[in-house]
Amino acid sequence: MVLFFHGLANRYVPEHMNSVERVFVKLCSYGFTGVNLFFVLSGFLITGILLETRQRTDYYSRFYIRRSLRILPLYYGILLIVVLMWRLGLTDRPFSWGFLGLSAIYLANMTPLFGVPIEFGVLWSLAVEEHFYLLWPTFVRRLKSRSLVMLAFALCAIALACRLAAFHLGHDVFGYYTWMVCDGLAMGSLLAIAIRHYRQDRKAMAKIAAFAFGYAMVCFAIEKRVALTLTGAALQISGINAFFAFVLISVLLFGSRYAWRLPLLQFMGDISYGVYLMHTLVFDVFDAMARRHFPVLAPEHLTFPLASVRFVIVSAITIACAWLSRWYFEEPFLRLKDRFASDQRNAPSETVASPATGISAA
Repeated sequence: MVLFFHGLANRYVPEHMNSVERVFVKLCSYGFTGVNLFFVLSGFLITGILLETRQRTDYYSRFYIRRSLRILPLYYGILLIVVLMWRLGLTDRPFSWGFLGLSAIYLANMTPLFGVPIEFGVLWSLAVEEHFYLLWPTFVRRLKSRSLVMLAFALCAIALACRLAAFHLGHDVFGYYTWMVCDGLAMGSLLAIAIRHYRQDRKAMAKIAAFAFGYAMVCFAIEKRVALTLTGAALQISGINAFFAFVLISVLLFGSRYAWRLPLLQFMGDISYGVYLMHTLVFDVFDAMARRHFPVLAPEHLTFPLASVRFVIVSAITIACAWLSRWYFEEPFLRLKDRFASDQRNAPSETVASPATGISAA
């Protein structure tokens, strides 16, 4: 979704398109919500992992070792490649050591607080994710499920309140700060708790799905009437998160019965982390080379057919690079998970099977 958004739903596509092209570009313009879906999924999967391992004696070490081996190698690898491309002049995007330094300690979403613009946008969501990893395991470990539910609802309210405050203070509601976007993670966490509480009660889960859908529709309806004067897009973001919570729980309800497995989606799932981190940089390098050597494919004033050619070339390169990275760079680190943080080591004497068996945060 984000790949299509950055490739075909931006200022490089002109307005003079036929009706089919215009509809397609309009659909791509919603691709930014892929990050909202990511947060809901992440909250669901990570909270599920934490809930099912919080009785282990190696609770913290296991979680942080496994997350580090999954996230850090490629993240810092991309930072090094960004520096290389920047210093070699292979990208026209301006970078600064301030932004790169703050990104190295997972503050890419907070650089404006230090007077540094966000210069490589895709890193902001990884910063939010790391803040979630830093704080949430302690809450799951120390709080009972009821208190955890109350905290998650409080985070939803706090994020909405922060967005409303930002709007009335004249700031961007679509902010990147963790306290403005944490409700997606909180909603996913609520689903993880609910699915373990209700177990096989499909009717209860269906009611939760209906509540999430209803809340999303209410947010969208209110937003449509009062956004210009009262809310900006604050409620819209809440509605998007709630809608994806509805989608997730619906897929769990239907998927557990029909066991959908599509090879193409599994393949993209394997490499999605690499695709997300790499695609903007590949677009940047391609555009810089096009300006110098193939002006017809430069991003400025592209017609829709040429924009599509650009998108196909960049997507193919991105997918190829992400596949190579996944199996020849990331995989050796992932194999270390079982050596340093095995699922069997220090496991509790009794384990409860997850109702969401088959869904992985690996």
